[in-house]
Amino acid sequence: MDAGAQFDEPVLVLDDLYQAFGSLQVVRGLSLSLARGSIGCLLGPSGCGKTTVLRCIAGLEPVVSGAIRLNGKVVSAPGVQVPPERRGVGMVFQDYALFPHLSVAKNIAFGLRTLGREERARRVEECMRTVGLEHLADKYPHQLSGGQQQRVALARATAPRPQLLLLDEPFSNLDVDLRERLSQEMRDIIKRLGITAILVTHDQHEAFAVADEIGVMNQGEIQQWDIPYNLYHRPANRFVADFVGQGVFVPGTVLSEHQVTIELGVLRGKIPKACLIGCEACGKGCRVDVLLRPDDVVHDDTSEQRAEVLNKAFRGAEILYTLRLDSGLKVLALVPSHHNHAIGERIGIRLDVDHVVTFPAEERGSAIEDLGFRIEGPRSARLTSLNPGS
Repeated sequence: MDAGAQFDEPVLVLDDLYQAFGSLQVVRGLSLSLARGSIGCLLGPSGCGKTTVLRCIAGLEPVVSGAIRLNGKVVSAPGVQVPPERRGVGMVFQDYALFPHLSVAKNIAFGLRTLGREERARRVEECMRTVGLEHLADKYPHQLSGGQQQRVALARATAPRPQLLLLDEPFSNLDVDLRERLSQEMRDIIKRLGITAILVTHDQHEAFAVADEIGVMNQGEIQQWDIPYNLYHRPANRFVADFVGQGVFVPGTVLSEHQVTIELGVLRGKIPKACLIGCEACGKGCRVDVLLRPDDVVHDDTSEQRAEVLNKAFRGAEILYTLRLDSGLKVLALVPSHHNHAIGERIGIRLDVDHVVTFPAEERGSAIEDLGFRIEGPRSARLTSLNPGS
C-alpha cells in the first residue's frame, strides 16, 4: 500500500460489531468508519450500548463477532485481542482519573516514560501550552477546578500522540454553563492537534458542539450516522427525530403527491412513496404525521391564527412556549424573550418551514423522508386551514 492510500484510509472502522454480556446482547451489527482528523460521536440514552462500544475500541472488552480496525489493522475480532497499551489509543475518562499525588506536569508526563528526559519535558510543556495550563504546572488535581482537571486529562491523553482519542462522557461532571464553553474549547484543541477522536455522550448539545459526525444509538444499534445538520433536519427514522432536538408530530392529510395539509395550513413538497401506498389518486386522503420543530412556529402578532400559551420556559435570549391550537393540539414555538406573554394569553402564530419530515401515520417504524416542504404563498402571508377536498 502506498503512502497516499494509507493516509486516505479511515483511522477507525467498526465492521458488523456484536457484543454481549452473557445472554444480554448490548451491541448489534454496529458498523461505522471515522476519517483521519475527524471527530465522531456516539449519542444515545443510557443503556443503549455506546460506552460498551468505546470500551471495545479501547481494548477493554472483547467482541463476540465482527471486527475493529485501527489504521487498517484488525485489533479486535473473535480470536484477536490486541492489548490496550499496543493500540495507540488515548482515553479521557468520565471522572478524568488523574493521579492525586502527582502535579499537573507529572500527570501529563505519566504516559511519556519511553521518551528521554529532554524530549519528555518538551512534550509536557507543549501540551500544557496547548490546553492553556502552563501556569499551573506545579499544582495538584485537588487545587484545580473541574474544567482545569478536564484539560489536564485531555493533555495527558494526547501527550503520547495517539492515533485515536476516546472521550467517555467528558463533560458529565461539569455544570451546564461550563459544559457549553469547554465543549467548544475541547473541539478547538483536538482540531489544532489534528487528532482523530470519538466522543460518547447522552447530551445532544455536547454532541453538536464537538462532533463532525454523530451516530444516534438505540438498543445497541446505530439508527443514523450523519452530520449534525442532517440529524436535526433530515432524521432517518422516528426515534432519531424524537431524540434529537425538540418537536411534536402533528396529523396531516395528503392532498396530492405534492401537497399535505395540517391544521396550520398547506405544505407543498414531494410526498414520500411510503405515504402513498394503498391510496388512490396519488395518495389523496392518506393520513400522515408531520414533524414540527419549535423554530418552525413563528410568533406573529398580525396573524389571524391564534394559540393559547400553556407553558413557557425562559432561556435567556429566547422563550420556549408550549401552545394549544383551537383543536387542542399542542405545538412548541421558540420566540425572542422580549415577547414575554402570560400563561393563558392567546398569541398570533404562523409557520416558517424550510424542512418538514413526515411519516405514514399508522406505520410507526417507517423511515422519515425529507420533503423540503414550503408554505403555499409568501412566507409573510397569513396561513389558514384549508379543506382537504378543496
